[in-house]
Amino acid sequence: MGNSENRFDLIVIGGGPAGYNAAIRASEKGLKTALFEKRALGGVCLNEGCIPTKTLLYSAKIADSALHGADYGVNVDSVSLDHATIIKRKDKVVRTLTGGVAASLRNAGVTALRESACIDGRATSGEGFIISAGGEKYLAPRLLICTGSYALMPPIPGLSESAGAGYALTSREILSLNSIPPRLIVIGGGVVGLELASYFNSAGSDVTVIEAMPQIAGAVDSDISAILMRNYEVKGIKFRLGAKVTSVRGGAVTYESGGQVAAVDADIILVAVGRRPKTDAVGLENLSIRTERGAILTDAACRTSVPGVFAAGDCNGKSMLAHTAYREGEVAVNVMTGVRDTVDYNAIPAVIYTTPEVAAVGETEISAKAKGIDVKTATVPLVYSGRYVAETEHGDGILKLVVGKQHNNVLGVHMIGPYASEIIYGAAMLVAREARLDELRRAVFPHPTVGEALREAAFMIK
Repeated sequence: MGNSENRFDLIVIGGGPAGYNAAIRASEKGLKTALFEKRALGGVCLNEGCIPTKTLLYSAKIADSALHGADYGVNVDSVSLDHATIIKRKDKVVRTLTGGVAASLRNAGVTALRESACIDGRATSGEGFIISAGGEKYLAPRLLICTGSYALMPPIPGLSESAGAGYALTSREILSLNSIPPRLIVIGGGVVGLELASYFNSAGSDVTVIEAMPQIAGAVDSDISAILMRNYEVKGIKFRLGAKVTSVRGGAVTYESGGQVAAVDADIILVAVGRRPKTDAVGLENLSIRTERGAILTDAACRTSVPGVFAAGDCNGKSMLAHTAYREGEVAVNVMTGVRDTVDYNAIPAVIYTTPEVAAVGETEISAKAKGIDVKTATVPLVYSGRYVAETEHGDGILKLVVGKQHNNVLGVHMIGPYASEIIYGAAMLVAREARLDELRRAVFPHPTVGEALREAAFMIK
């Protein structure tokens, strides 16, 4: 390749959290970096996931607080959600943040190209890897693949036809609905399904969640899952657990549960059964990059099976969380620039941003048992926190601490209640450094805070 302008030290394919953050870090470390992204910068998180849903949920939280203001001596005559205004604000928030990403890339000196990129293979000269994009060829000795994921549309009879008719939607399409559906069926009781069920319930939809597992929220601690579902049911959301959807036809979702067949009518169906790595049409086969069930196989340093090629974010199928993607991109850049680093997947926090919030990191009692780890636990009602009592009426929040019996080290923290999303990072640091109980007991927490429940739990374990 004679064009020096198309030669880079690193080429990043994908402009989501893993890609854009890694590109900035690489450029800061002195690597001449190019990033290719056909669609909007920011990936799923910024455009159709984390940020848009949080914007909607915050509006719902304000409305729900106003509706129950009388409990706190605040009386509001009339409360309603203006969905069209909320959607406009969501779009404004997204534009602001995507614009910020573009500015950060420019300021870091990254060459960001709005093109779809494909790996052609190795350069015959042995100088690196050739990438095709927009009719041009690009060369780099290092590749970072960050192609993200897509919402899964399962092979349920009638579902694809319903999607084509605009009756069945994924999280991408439902975030742009112009009006609130009177009846919403959510297929899938995981994080995405629950957060959107919460918003549309607050906005006036009659919401039913159909989940194949015996509990909602996936692998969340079972006690916390039960508390969350109870809070949702109080709001009027209906659940069908252990239920397998068998067909979608004629404005109804049919499912089987406990040997019985039933149907629920819907105006709109949200399909939220998970995401799959997006690794087709990238040219992985041209380098014989190993995959498993569509996910790019990587080690803890984000290296693929091909030296010089790394993968980060949803495309490796490991965690599929934006904050994991940030960390993976940073690790990949560190490793390719000679700094030893790995991702600690045992200390990745997860949050469900509903009201109440759910946050978790590390092992549950069930996951620890499956790994043969003996643990001891303490469960603290959040009413032990003065701030929680002052700010919450009829609250049933808890914090659960999981500790290893052998070394008395913190293995997991799980909670449901206000500020959980802002507390869990501290718990993640405890898990990451395998902190001992005595260290946690010596920590000084500000008072009054909900986070004090964590220290209280440490003193409950003997």
